[in-house]
Amino acid sequence: MHDDQIAAMAPDVAALTAARKLAVPKLWPTLGTHSRALWGECQGSGASLYRVQVDLETLAFRCSCPSRKLPCKHTLALMLLLANQADHVPVAESPDWVAEWLAQRARAAERRQASAEAAPVAPPAELDPSPSRTPTAREQRVAAGMIELERWLEDRVRTGLAGLQEGALGVFAPFASRMVDAQAPGVARRLREAALLPGSGDGWEGHLLDQLSLLYLLARAYAHLDDLPLDLQADVRTTIGFTQSQAELLLAGQGVFDQWLVLGRRIEDEERLRVQRTWLWGMTGQRSALVLSFSTAYTPLDQSLVPGSFFAGELVFYPGSVPQRALVRTREELTSEPGPLPGCPINAAIGSYAAALAQQPWLERHLLSIGPCRLACVEERWYLRDADEQTLPLSRTSTQIWQLLALTGGHPFTIVGEWDGQMLLPLSVQCEGGFFCV
Repeated sequence: MHDDQIAAMAPDVAALTAARKLAVPKLWPTLGTHSRALWGECQGSGASLYRVQVDLETLAFRCSCPSRKLPCKHTLALMLLLANQADHVPVAESPDWVAEWLAQRARAAERRQASAEAAPVAPPAELDPSPSRTPTAREQRVAAGMIELERWLEDRVRTGLAGLQEGALGVFAPFASRMVDAQAPGVARRLREAALLPGSGDGWEGHLLDQLSLLYLLARAYAHLDDLPLDLQADVRTTIGFTQSQAELLLAGQGVFDQWLVLGRRIEDEERLRVQRTWLWGMTGQRSALVLSFSTAYTPLDQSLVPGSFFAGELVFYPGSVPQRALVRTREELTSEPGPLPGCPINAAIGSYAAALAQQPWLERHLLSIGPCRLACVEERWYLRDADEQTLPLSRTSTQIWQLLALTGGHPFTIVGEWDGQMLLPLSVQCEGGFFCV
């Protein structure tokens, strides 16, 4: 375990900064480690000590502090002590509270394994006659985790959603951590995002049920993964959090050559990573592409695709029912103008989203190009309005609204943005004055 690996686990910069201040041996009356675990007791703000323990095999952790950040500053500090000041962390036998926690984890692992082994198996007559592949260790963990997810979701619906309006994080966060243990980070992220929905506004119950239903569908889909079309299999695995080698994809994937306009980019913090989404538009093929870049606290994001730039190149798309994410294989900058963007009425744009969603139900964002349209404000909420008097809500980011007003001056325009099923986040606009990224 190295310092940079621990830094990458931090939920935010503030937690890491606080952890470095706590990574001082004198603040830890109890410290110990052995081949399986790391533990310590840290002086908190109150009279009692916070008990921290880390499973060194899976990097699962637990701390008795009330922090909602996972991992908390005490957990990060304890790992920093082992990484940077190992001489102050003696090798010892586990105290009772650590031994009991490890025993609980071992019993839970046995139950998960038993559940996975007891899962229904198709009768021999229904099996594919082709040679079967032995699941990897990760696939076995994910399979057990999806069985648990299915049962946990059934319990949530059985007990009702109204009780989640208070204390949803306390219900969702521990199970999200369990999904991390099951090596399903995509599920864990969706659970943490769902935990923020209760009490978030009118209709939150419906939005939460939508998200829980998609997770249930995901668990059922993974249980029958081999029966699904290959593209849908790729969607399920990607949604759960399996990754594909970029080098292998670039080497073996079929390329799509076009003249690509860089529409814009968005950078967001997701758990321990910064995620950059850069959207492209193929002017000849009339299709979108999404290039993702990830970074930790100490690594920069790829800034080579500049919003507004125009290049001829070959992209390789990741497999899926609605191919969206891509890698740039070749690129040559162009000095010519890209030409007009292909805007369409709002109903047609939403129709394209509905068609994509029907093929890939876990689709989180879809690129829409709408125009000609104008800005409209109704009860302090901004919308797009097209020639058919249809409207579409815009993101509540006020700075973008004023920028759009300044660029378009009340005239018709074509806009391109990310649609998440609820509102449109503008990326770029084309009007009489030219093409602008917002």
